[in-house]
Amino acid sequence: MSLSNKTKKLLDQKLEQLNSCRPISKTFLCKIREHFQIEMTYNSNAIEGNTLTLKETAWIIQEGLTINGKPLKDHLEAINQKEALDFLYELIDSKKINTVSERLIREIHYLTVKEADADIAGQYRKGNVIITGADHTPPEGFEVPCEMQKLIQWINTNKKKLHAIELAAIVHHKLAYIHPFWDGNGRVSRIIMNIFIMQAGFPMAIILKNDRKRYYRVLSEADKGDYSPFCEFVAQSVIRSLNLYLKMLNPKQKKNDKYISLEQLAKLAPYSSNYLRKLATQGKLEAFKEGRNWLSSRRCLEEYMKSIGKNL
Repeated sequence: MSLSNKTKKLLDQKLEQLNSCRPISKTFLCKIREHFQIEMTYNSNAIEGNTLTLKETAWIIQEGLTINGKPLKDHLEAINQKEALDFLYELIDSKKINTVSERLIREIHYLTVKEADADIAGQYRKGNVIITGADHTPPEGFEVPCEMQKLIQWINTNKKKLHAIELAAIVHHKLAYIHPFWDGNGRVSRIIMNIFIMQAGFPMAIILKNDRKRYYRVLSEADKGDYSPFCEFVAQSVIRSLNLYLKMLNPKQKKNDKYISLEQLAKLAPYSSNYLRKLATQGKLEAFKEGRNWLSSRRCLEEYMKSIGKNL
């Protein structure tokens, strides 16, 4: 099993809460989507080495500004990522997409790199690549078309058998594992992952730049056949997005439900903030990240204590 029953239950409970708030007003939906689009563009590009800050990314996307001292390629990557995410929202809103195809993956890649790397946009690599710092060596160039066909077959076979978040995470890994393009594989994998997530009604999952080391570590564990850490990691990203939606839709939270830093929460607990952080990263304590900080609530702490047979 790649995703624990506890995590599946939490995801489904929070989705039910979000669904109870629907329909969401167009004004609110537009604002929160813009927020997520900027966050996704910044973090996804930054993971790959883009030097733009979150604020600079927002300026480029919203105002069309040019940032002095920053490479043209970084600007183009931000613009391309925004266009790819626009396309993602169109796909989800139209509800016309039933499954992911090779054509769709190549189209997402084209939009993601068309300005920065026009000569490779939408084209499978024909040569071999080495991923610096990774133990895994992707398939040889001539094997890519066959491996991509196998991926699509796997999706069609398993899409109704797995929880949506589990499916999304595994597809992300399998696509990144094949590494079908010369560049942009990570960015494309994260967008394709979100097609499955958003089709199921969940908000967009954002892998944070600050979690890059852990992200690569759990991807590496999936390379060796252990999908659980990566699925749980992706699930935490989805829970973070759900919490942000619910926080904005329900600003008057109960006192016990108010999210606070783990340092503040440690004052209410028989644990240090470092131990609470360990529980959060393991998925044992419901929590999510804002920037570098983990946030949780008294209710979440009470639920964890109850799960181990103790009272707060």
